[in-house]
Amino acid sequence: MNALIFAAGLGTRLGSLTQNVPKALLEVAGKPMLLHAIEKLIETGVTHIVINVHHHSQAVKDFVDTLQFPTIQIRISDESELLLETGGGLLKAAPLFIPGKPIIMYNADVLTGANLNLMVEYHRKKKGLATLMVKDRPTARYLLFDDDMRLSGWKNLTTGEQRMSRKNNVNVPLAFSGIHIIEPEIIDYLGAVRKFSITNGYLDLASHHAIFGWKDWDEYWFDIGTPEKLQIANNYLNPS
Repeated sequence: MNALIFAAGLGTRLGSLTQNVPKALLEVAGKPMLLHAIEKLIETGVTHIVINVHHHSQAVKDFVDTLQFPTIQIRISDESELLLETGGGLLKAAPLFIPGKPIIMYNADVLTGANLNLMVEYHRKKKGLATLMVKDRPTARYLLFDDDMRLSGWKNLTTGEQRMSRKNNVNVPLAFSGIHIIEPEIIDYLGAVRKFSITNGYLDLASHHAIFGWKDWDEYWFDIGTPEKLQIANNYLNPS
């Protein structure tokens, strides 16, 4: 199975912490977030990992060069010249994947204890184009799902904006959690390499393709987007 770790982000909300260090290399419980992500993916059976880079890209490359996982192949998708966001990052990385194999996409700043093997099983059972890890938690932006957990739309509570891909009588709001599994054919459906959010890509495709949410997990989950969230995660994983 393939994986793509999104490690290209600027980390601007982390302030001075990412001035000289890429967000993906900030440490939680004594270990860079990128290494947490790699180890989690290896637990899930991934053997081929692509990491996209932009902010302090050489630092990420140098770190990857120090890793020793003999049975795992790690490749770099370099976005140093232009940050392409998640959708564009996937399309640029496409030539680096093992052809014909599913891809787990994983935000480098996400830490979770969820059993992703269960997510893989769910994805295979539902036979959708993509499966998104979601959770019932407070946020400003929600994905909307029907009673079969099929993606139907999106809404922003702050602005009131709403976008519907499919009409149905049930729209369950759930927060995206930064981990998703896709079938390789989605790359052809998304078009040419360009800068765009994969969320918009999912919403474009959801009207004619089955995209599901996976919410059957109950473990810790952190999105390390601010210094405060970084401290919370450190306190949880390294309470001493």
